[in-house]
Order: sequence, then structure tokens, then C-alpha cells
Amino acid sequence: MRVLRGDITTQDVDAIVNAANLMLYPGGGVSGAIHHAAGPALARACEAARKAGFPEGLPTGQAVATPGFELAARHVIHVVGPRWGAHGGREAERLADCYRNALRLARELGAESIAFPAISTGIYGYPPGQAAAVASSAIREDLNLHDHPHEIRIVLHGERDLSLFLEHAKFS
Repeated sequence: MRVLRGDITTQDVDAIVNAANLMLYPGGGVSGAIHHAAGPALARACEAARKAGFPEGLPTGQAVATPGFELAARHVIHVVGPRWGAHGGREAERLADCYRNALRLARELGAESIAFPAISTGIYGYPPGQAAAVASSAIREDLNLHDHPHEIRIVLHGERDLSLFLEHAKFS
């Protein structure tokens, strides 16, 4: 497991994780960048996945996969992170669910490598240092139980988030 600064849309991995909204619509931030890089087929696949399995929206902490389309990654795993202060003190549990469920789905897809963004730290307001600690803990717990995916990356866009993730979590 490692943390790095970069563009998640260009990562040469089997799956990337999209910090999505509950309706899986193209949005801003990481989600907007992923949708832009993957091309318009991603939005159509998200709509089909939502209508087929989650007509009221993907629940917070859950995961659903689509093809990667024009991305280097074969799969995009969409998760809905928690909004800070909107889950009655259970934000950390919901955020950990995002990481655990994305890793579970990656295994089901046969993915050997996966790249995560900093889930919920943008417009959802989760403090990056606290998010780093939750991400680190959830990923390490999963790695203690499973040997796949072999490569796990946390890919951060800005230097500030990179510093906070490195300071508040045990990433190697």
C-alpha cells in the first residue's frame, strides 16, 4: 500500500475508485475528472447500474462497478462516501465501508491493483487527516484478511492532502 501525488485517471491499475454521488451522476472533483477521462459511455453505464440495482441511489458506503471505457483501468468502482456531520457520528464507519466494499468488489472482479482517491475529503467535508487514518486502518484490516489486490494506491491530487495523509496514516 502506498500513497502518492498524481492523477487517478492515468493510473495503470486494474481498477480505480470513484468518489461518487448517490445517483452516480458526473460531478465535480475526482468524479468529474474520472467521467471526463472515461468518456460519455461511463455516464450511461452509471445510469444503467443505478436503475438496475439502486433506483433511489447508491447507499453511503456501498460499491458498484462499471467498465473503465477510455481509462487505462479496466474497471471503475463507484462508492458514495459520507458527508461530514450527516451520519450521526458514524462517518468513520461509513468511510471505512467505502474502502472495504471497494476492495471486496475489486477481488470479485479479479483486480490485482487498485487506486483510491481521498474519499469524502472534497465537497463532503471530511477532514483529510481523519480520512487518512480511517483509510489506512480499513485497508490494513482488509489486507490482514485477504491477499488481493496485491497493489493498493492512494492517489492524491494536491500537496496538502498528500502531506496530511502521510502525517496521519501509516502508508508505505
